[in-house]
Amino acid sequence: MITVLFFAQLQEEIGPSITYDTAKSTVQEVKQYVYGLYPQVAHIATMVAVNEQFATDGDVVVSGDVIAFLPPVSGG
Repeated sequence: MITVLFFAQLQEEIGPSITYDTAKSTVQEVKQYVYGLYPQVAHIATMVAVNEQFATDGDVVVSGDVIAFLPPVSGG
């Protein structure tokens, strides 16, 4: 099982986290799963980190990993 965390606007739309039940997947597959469940957030540009390291769509994630969806934020 993979834990998927959401921050900023994504957290407001989805909540703080969900789980993705798989033994092995790619970041792109997890993104497709999330955007399939929550199409209202598919348009938000998002960086993804796996276990606190930025990741690309082709990176592999395995059970026990933590994926964070990080939309752009700004502050003042």
